[in-house]
Amino acid sequence: MTDYIFDSINSVEVNAVNSVFKLLLSMLLGCCVGLERKRKGQIAGIRTFALISMGATLAMILSIYVPQVYLGLKNGDPGRIAAQVITGIGFLGAGAIIQSKGSVRGLTTAAGIWIVATIGMTVGVGMYMLSCIATIFIIIILTGLEGLEHRIKFGGESRIIRIRVDAIVTDITPYRVTLADHNVNLVNVFVDYNFGQKTTSMNFVVLARETVDFISLFADLRKIHPTTSISIAKELTI
Repeated sequence: MTDYIFDSINSVEVNAVNSVFKLLLSMLLGCCVGLERKRKGQIAGIRTFALISMGATLAMILSIYVPQVYLGLKNGDPGRIAAQVITGIGFLGAGAIIQSKGSVRGLTTAAGIWIVATIGMTVGVGMYMLSCIATIFIIIILTGLEGLEHRIKFGGESRIIRIRVDAIVTDITPYRVTLADHNVNLVNVFVDYNFGQKTTSMNFVVLARETVDFISLFADLRKIHPTTSISIAKELTI
């Protein structure tokens, strides 16, 4: 019985045993990646990644099954249905980025959706070891490399610090120094003067890491000039 199950699972032909095994394996691998994404608070979580992986596996099984059973069909190409998975999964990836309103954070989830679909296809053709190794590599990239980035203090996320001051500001050097003291990299500055009311609206485009204490930063920025308002956002407005 055990030999029968083992042979059925590793058979190049589609049968009930290896089909169920492939769907189960793809579901588990998709859950592993989805668990990490859910841990990071992403909208696409365990169920989403599991369904994507299983859907890609099912499409691959169908691609193999059609020419296997209906040999007389002229369009019995095993790769034809599977090829559409790569194209179709792009819509889900784009949706993940749109839901994040253009945030770079959505890009990692979109890439995860794409590669999980590819893993599902890999399971569908019976490359079990490769699909498991690829999943391990994904988890290492999403968790291990993130920790490495934090330890070496590499990179940062783009943010817009908006400041409205009751004065005409002609020198931003004090702001630049204060940002640097808090390990915030100033990339660009957009300024709007209202000479009638003698106010200045400034948008500082910065790169800031997750460890930055913005409360302390805002308190120091307020000391430079009489400040009406100060806030942080992801999109630029003047």
